[in-house]
Amino acid sequence: MTTLSKLFREPQIGTEEPRAIPINGSSRPKESPQTASLRSCQIQALVQQLFFQGKSAPVRHVGFAAIEASTATEQLCLDVATSLAQGGRYDVGLIDAYPSAPLLQSGLRITSPSLSESSWLIAPRLWIVTRQHWIQNTEGPALTENNLSRLREITSEFDFSILWCAPVSWLTVSVAQACDGLALVLTANKTRRLVAAQIKEQLKRAQVPLLGTVLADRRFPVPQSLYRSL
Repeated sequence: MTTLSKLFREPQIGTEEPRAIPINGSSRPKESPQTASLRSCQIQALVQQLFFQGKSAPVRHVGFAAIEASTATEQLCLDVATSLAQGGRYDVGLIDAYPSAPLLQSGLRITSPSLSESSWLIAPRLWIVTRQHWIQNTEGPALTENNLSRLREITSEFDFSILWCAPVSWLTVSVAQACDGLALVLTANKTRRLVAAQIKEQLKRAQVPLLGTVLADRRFPVPQSLYRSL
């Protein structure tokens, strides 16, 4: 059986995964109003698809994991969490579940009100939860069952939670045990269809539900100046 580590050593050449929700760009510096509006619509469509399908067992807690190690997903996770909280009906947690990366709050430039805070409100009904809130033992690459039990406790405190996960690996599979499943983040013109299909099969064998796919870093097929003239 091909391992996930072997999959990531394959050359990455462009194709798009079908039925993936496209998200234009991985961050939002100096977005035009048109681009911001389009991205907002895409985020809303993604939220609707992942969380509000009318199934008997509602999806409440979702981990977001990229296939490409170079694909940034912090802003995507924040956008999804913000969209869920904006209606004012749900308490939403944005959870740092990526132990080996720089802190989520640092990547998003979110300032902690206190150095001792492990979670705090960043918008109405939206909390950010640091990894220190659920990882007591940071030694070694593996997560302990106590870590995962604590993470499950934290997700249960929210109506919905978004877990910022490491790129797909066995560590990500471990974190997925604390949520309802994963949303895979593919990268436009980089992620190979074959690799995505193989990872999907690996997740299935590991009994990790694949809840959806997101196509990140998708660019407009014509210059922005032409969109402004439409």
